[in-house]
Amino acid sequence: MGGHQIGEKPIRLAHSDSTAHIGIAARMNRATREHLEELTLVRGATASAGAGNRVLPEEPDPERTCFERDRDRILHSPAFRRLSGKTQVFVFPEDHQRTRLTHALEVAQVAVAISRSLGLNLALTEAIALGHDCGHGPGGHASEDAFSPYIPGGYDHAVWGADTVLQPLNLCSETLDGIRNHSWSRPAPLTPEGEVVSWADRIAYVCHDFEDAAHVGIVMPEELPILVRERCGERRSQQLSSFISAVVQAARETGQIGMTDSLAEALAEFRRFNYEKIYMRAESLAQSATVIRILRALVEHHGSHPNQLPALQATETAPESDSEEALAQAVTYVGGMTDRYAFLQAQQLLGWNRNDLPVGIL
Repeated sequence: MGGHQIGEKPIRLAHSDSTAHIGIAARMNRATREHLEELTLVRGATASAGAGNRVLPEEPDPERTCFERDRDRILHSPAFRRLSGKTQVFVFPEDHQRTRLTHALEVAQVAVAISRSLGLNLALTEAIALGHDCGHGPGGHASEDAFSPYIPGGYDHAVWGADTVLQPLNLCSETLDGIRNHSWSRPAPLTPEGEVVSWADRIAYVCHDFEDAAHVGIVMPEELPILVRERCGERRSQQLSSFISAVVQAARETGQIGMTDSLAEALAEFRRFNYEKIYMRAESLAQSATVIRILRALVEHHGSHPNQLPALQATETAPESDSEEALAQAVTYVGGMTDRYAFLQAQQLLGWNRNDLPVGIL
């Protein structure tokens, strides 16, 4: 079906009974929206400008700002799509449990809510949030421990995501900086939008990881420390609202991206509770150890057979087996795998028994 042609107009409509009309005098293209940013963004927010600050110069897009282009490139990238098959808390998640993809979307929602209230650049905020975990390997944070021996200085999903996984997209420096430095263990991002995502990431995973664990009975809402329940409630909606409001309030009062003391203490106590009751459970640690064994074995297998790496082009010469370059390429390949594909490779290439593979909570 090619749509509906109404009268003599040289266009087609999706619906034969369409009555929607818009004004056509104003043109909300890139240049217009860049001008509107000058009028609407708060002082200190990151303004879009032309094609953006990229390693490889590009022509500006006629319709999209530079950060809107970054957001779209991340959304359409294989690395972002594969987040749907990567662990957030549960390996092989059930229908209602989070994956890295749903976590990224939820971080974007929290971050955009904060940035909108503060008058920051929404497109840059969203781009950083959507891309912030593209450097994660299969099996959650266990992949960082698994890959670190093969990468000089260790494997950090934030740095790896910006400098290896998303580097081919030629993103703006502000976007890559926010992704590279979203973790609290990293230097502060250079933009307020990047700092918003740092808070949004922690708010989202603390609240949502608890909700997923409570859903399967690992923890109960009434187990939350009294300080957490009193200051931000037992329901996810209450908790998110409390933490988002605390960041907005702190920024409005001080001009810095932080959180009011009372809620910051609650967030820290909430996170400590999750580590004790969810992430550091004996079952979780045992599964993490299994994931690490599998991923290291896959890296060493592919590092010993670099000529078999799918990413190797026909015209390229494979690096020497077991060399630093071969192992780095193997980490790039294995790190891009979903949980299911990595564990399937463990069976097919390494002879693992399916019953010995991780299933459930990490």
